[in-house]
Amino acid sequence: MEQTLRERLEQGGLNETLQSLYGAAKLETAQSRCAGVLEGFAKTFGREAEALFSAPGRTELGGNHTDHQHGRVLAAGVDLDILAAAAVNDSGMIRVQSEGYPLISVDLERLTPVAGEENTTAALIRGVAARMREMGCPVGGVEAYMVSDVPGGSGLSSSAAFEVLIGTMLGGLFWDGRASAVEIAQIGQYAENVFFGKPCGLMDQTASSVGGVVAIDFADPANPVVEQIPLDLAATGHALCIIDSGADHADLTDEYAAVPEELRAICRHFGKEVLREVPEQDFIAALPELRRKCGDRAVLRAIHIYDDNARVRGQVGALRRGDFDAFLMHVRDSGLSSWRYLQNVVPAGYKEHQDVAFALALAERLLDTAGACRVHGGGFAGTIQAFVPLDMLEKFKSGIEAVLGRDSCHVVAIRPVGGVRLDTVQSL
Repeated sequence: MEQTLRERLEQGGLNETLQSLYGAAKLETAQSRCAGVLEGFAKTFGREAEALFSAPGRTELGGNHTDHQHGRVLAAGVDLDILAAAAVNDSGMIRVQSEGYPLISVDLERLTPVAGEENTTAALIRGVAARMREMGCPVGGVEAYMVSDVPGGSGLSSSAAFEVLIGTMLGGLFWDGRASAVEIAQIGQYAENVFFGKPCGLMDQTASSVGGVVAIDFADPANPVVEQIPLDLAATGHALCIIDSGADHADLTDEYAAVPEELRAICRHFGKEVLREVPEQDFIAALPELRRKCGDRAVLRAIHIYDDNARVRGQVGALRRGDFDAFLMHVRDSGLSSWRYLQNVVPAGYKEHQDVAFALALAERLLDTAGACRVHGGGFAGTIQAFVPLDMLEKFKSGIEAVLGRDSCHVVAIRPVGGVRLDTVQSL
């Protein structure tokens, strides 16, 4: 009689894979989480799961807001993930139970955008399934039970991790894993753009789907150039921290929308769609007219995009030659550029509440002249990022949490792979 997944897990059959993914120090925790999702699946659906899937959160290491301008980014998958137990069914439905949330059911007979479903988890599931079926994947019914340790609103992109997980799951169960990591990312972006209603770039999904540290060039978004970059963060003597500023993204839609809109105004002057299509020398030559037509903030934001694209190249070069000090210099410069030029640290007109700015000030004081910190992701609210020397980590974390609250400082590790089926590989 064939072993169940629970039996394989209990007998250590997944240990090698789990250690590769989460590290030896977290093996026991990983085993417990896998046991938990398998048990949750059995209790929810009344049978045993046949597969385990995982997709990580991501962190942006370089290139702030450059992806939607078809620019360059440096990003990484992290060791916080969404974990799912799943099995095929013959109901013609995708049924997803996320721990602590209502059961979601998506009818595979209706794979077009549904009015009123925007900004929901069901929209993401429907969008991923629709796109995969368009690509030739014979998507069928699935039941899945999920748990997540990717904090919502943490800047680690739980939505992209969810999209990648659904794509990896459907591809693994129905298509023999034929979709590449980049294709899974593009499927997730399609779902978020067309079904969920958010005009996101492709960085989050690509970093989650590919894993490790990746340099991504979006000059051709349909065929992004993805290059994995070696980085052993512990060997550099640093830890990576994601710090919650305490501010959420509610009511900031206009702030986020203004960034690409102002950049589009710059591009329209040249008859182009994105800054990647506008040579920097042409932009510099047109500065007087651009200031009159588009305003200074739009011009400053464009300067940031040009400069941060160049900094990504500098970061990649520094990591390749093992010069972590130069890498940190670029991180600091990127953070200053985001604050001064991109202006995504303090929402326009905010005086009493400047949470991200305060978090940066606190981190800089605790670091003194060591490490580096910068705004993380979209900005205006949410999180900042800090590279902290290991011998300062305990003091830094306690200093942050003494002011911003318990569990406001997440110490994350870089995960070697992206979306993956856990029960069919021995090592990663």
